Amino acid sequence: MVYMGGKGALAKYILPVVLADRKPDQWYVEPFVGGFNMMDKVTGLRLGNDLNKYVIAIFLELLKGWEPPENVTEDQYNAVKANRDKYPDHIVGLFGFFTTYAGKWFGGFARSESRNYYKEGVRNIKRQLPALKGVVIRNETYQNLKLPPKAIIYCDPPYANTTAYRGGFDSVRFWDWARLKVTEGHSVFVSEYSAPDDFCCVWERATKVTLQRHGSKERTERLFIYKHRDLF
Repeated sequence: MVYMGGKGALAKYILPVVLADRKPDQWYVEPFVGGFNMMDKVTGLRLGNDLNKYVIAIFLELLKGWEPPENVTEDQYNAVKANRDKYPDHIVGLFGFFTTYAGKWFGGFARSESRNYYKEGVRNIKRQLPALKGVVIRNETYQNLKLPPKAIIYCDPPYANTTAYRGGFDSVRFWDWARLKVTEGHSVFVSEYSAPDDFCCVWERATKVTLQRHGSKERTERLFIYKHRDLF
């Protein structure tokens, strides 16, 4: 699923690092699972959580057999956008993510003579479904998510100084939570551009970030772990 900030294109680099020491029957957990673009490339015991109730509702309904409409119109898009409380969450999510450019939440109806963005989005998410069977799916805050013991936790939180961050994500509180989970026996990996000094980078790669009005910009994606004194 196209999801802003999703790591699908980087999964082949990140997952070998995250899963290198995974033990048999050890849970893999994503507290910020987004469009499940990493989760669908992992097997075994898996838990995917996200605070966004709309994206979670889409996946839950699809995994239960729901078939999205074959086509949607701009009038339908505008009706759902203006009356979100009158539609089920999975329908709001469908119009909010699948009918816009690059999956931007209600970012304007995508019109194109050469492409049908909606059909492409539905087709892509359906391709994910077979790989997501058996995943435990939750809609909680990351702090309230109940974790299996000694899990591998991969976090892709809203990045500091980005659009999502400005929406109110408390980055300081998140890093404190990550430290706590490590002291509780979990293995925690965090994707970000930068991290506090007591976290170390275990992988990095320069990537192109598309900007709406200014073309693209190169930034370095990094994967961090906590340098807990008992582990180093």
